[in-house]
Amino acid sequence: MNLSRRTFLRGSAAIASAALFNIVPARVLGQNAPSNRIAMAMIGVGGMGRGNMGSFLGIEDVSVRIVCDVNTKKMEDAKRHVDGHYKNADCLMIKDFRDVCTRDDIDAVMIATPDHWHAIIGIFAARHGKDIYGEKPFAHNLLEGRALVNAVRQHGRIWQTGSWQRSSGEMRRAVELVRNGRIGRISRMEVGLPSGGRGRPADPSAQVPPELDWDFWLGPAPFRPFQGVCDFDWRWVLEWGGGQLMDWVGHHADIAQWGIDRDTSGPISFEGYAPFEPDGIYDSPKTYRFTCRYTDGIEMTVADSSQVRGGTTWYGENGAWIWVDRGRYEASSPAIRDSKIEAGELRLRSPGHQRDFIACVKNRDTTLTPAEVAHRSASIGQLGQIAMLTGRKITWNPETEQIINDPAAAALLGRTPRSPWTLG
Repeated sequence: MNLSRRTFLRGSAAIASAALFNIVPARVLGQNAPSNRIAMAMIGVGGMGRGNMGSFLGIEDVSVRIVCDVNTKKMEDAKRHVDGHYKNADCLMIKDFRDVCTRDDIDAVMIATPDHWHAIIGIFAARHGKDIYGEKPFAHNLLEGRALVNAVRQHGRIWQTGSWQRSSGEMRRAVELVRNGRIGRISRMEVGLPSGGRGRPADPSAQVPPELDWDFWLGPAPFRPFQGVCDFDWRWVLEWGGGQLMDWVGHHADIAQWGIDRDTSGPISFEGYAPFEPDGIYDSPKTYRFTCRYTDGIEMTVADSSQVRGGTTWYGENGAWIWVDRGRYEASSPAIRDSKIEAGELRLRSPGHQRDFIACVKNRDTTLTPAEVAHRSASIGQLGQIAMLTGRKITWNPETEQIINDPAAAALLGRTPRSPWTLG
């Protein structure tokens, strides 16, 4: 039986299949032999997509075969970059993600589209046997997130979310100290995220650029005429993104939950305030603050960094605390900060975020930020947003994922995609 690597990756991660694949040892073909390289497609090649593409190009056992975007200029620029890297002209340009995901010569996809596309593309990719590296937030709304988790699980796919802070040394160090009890029992946490969020003013007279398929860009979101707001600034429009809150909750709140080992569950209540003051097309809050509580009484405040310190802070016993942000971590005492992780204690490792994904595609192990974890991190922001939109306390069951005794708030958990797009 000739079991190719691609055939194996398209199938389930069953032990029997893994055993067959492992008959050919790496020393025979070499780690980077063509049959051992992961063939990838990049879906969404602006902004974070371009950065992720560069990271995957730097991994020797990855082959970037396709770039996909509804903006032809971005596709052409991405193709030039890929072809320049490989010194050939082999990279394909395909506008429709469906035509990418149904190909037999692609093992995995990277998704870095605006938030409102994350779930539909991810579900389609999972159903067609692709492993997925997807940008955060995991999904635009909570119901889409659960549907995406279910699809990844049902089809046995590997998922890594772009919550790359889990692969950053200072983040892992801070979480190790918290999880290994250096500050005792955690009583509360603070998560500080950026404030602001406005871009160029909308222009009702703006014309759709010839390179952009505007209707396809909108996809499952409600239709609205093009007003010149698209690249990057889409995130300040709640129909497409979630403002600074949803842009960052998958980073610092993700680390907070990791620190208390709750990253497959979540809080049970949310309450807070944000001034929702539409400014032309933009309607995400520029400042915000909400508090959520867990079953054991731990309290987490999530707010813009004009109200709490940016990054993640855990508060423990006797005034002890640990704080971390990108590039550094601090503690209430040098003894805590410099504490040695002993044998038998929790140690966290990462070979690099994209590298971790590729390793898990090959060995079918769990990534650092799998679908369930990413969904739970995003849900903190989604539920906090609902509490602030309604102006009242939200009671949440993290096991059944239901808002208790508030039908109006529950209606905000999801929306019906614009036809012809569906989650099904």
